[in-house]
Amino acid sequence: MRYQRFKIHLFVCILGSILFLNCKNRSKQLTENWTPLFNGIDLSDWIIKIKGHPLGENYKNTFIVEDGVLKVNYKDYDSFNNTFGHIYYKTPFSNYKFRMQYRFTGEQLKGGEDWATRNSGIMVHCEDPGQIGLNQNFPVSIEVQLLGGLNSGHRSTGNLYTPVTHVVINDSLFTPHCTNSSSETYNGNQWVAVEIEVRNDSIIKHFINGKKVLTYFKPQIGGPVDYNYDYWKSKEGTALKAGYIALQSESHPVEFKNIYLLEL
Repeated sequence: MRYQRFKIHLFVCILGSILFLNCKNRSKQLTENWTPLFNGIDLSDWIIKIKGHPLGENYKNTFIVEDGVLKVNYKDYDSFNNTFGHIYYKTPFSNYKFRMQYRFTGEQLKGGEDWATRNSGIMVHCEDPGQIGLNQNFPVSIEVQLLGGLNSGHRSTGNLYTPVTHVVINDSLFTPHCTNSSSETYNGNQWVAVEIEVRNDSIIKHFINGKKVLTYFKPQIGGPVDYNYDYWKSKEGTALKAGYIALQSESHPVEFKNIYLLEL
């Protein structure tokens, strides 16, 4: 009898714990205040900078909105000609989660680099777009690199790319320019969900379709510089605590939707 009462008590405790955790998770979901950064109608609140063109000029309608989707569009181009572009959200952030969906479409524009086929990215902790040089290729930032599969072999997405930056991995300063994530390969034009968790200058995590694929620490200034050399070299080793968020145009058509941010 005593053993039966013990089993009943244990079952009640376990059931209560499960219900408590479910209620706690449900409450968290209801209270999280994800803010849309893209209204699905126009490019309000976003700032465009394309290499070789002044801030704010949407050269050849590179960035357009159609059917509620923000698209990197090359219909008016004849050749890419190194016109690397970025579209920045107007406000810098420090501690947050960012999420959206993306997919690659169509064919790469003539003149694009081979490595840029089905290649785009999300830049976090970006320098101020108002300070970007006229002919600067990429902002100083941490890039969450987005790659589409090439229908043969493995090609991860949610990788790390570091324009004028370094990070710490396995307790050591990590200086290679690119490191791959543990993600699967995504071929074709399927939508892929990406989420980034950014905690000031302490830790950054990448998630693809809900799965964590990369983690690193202590983002900071460092590495080769192609613009404003003296300034950035004087900042080497400086922690990156905050910055703008930008989406790339690198010669392959790509689409973005459901763009949200949760401040932490």
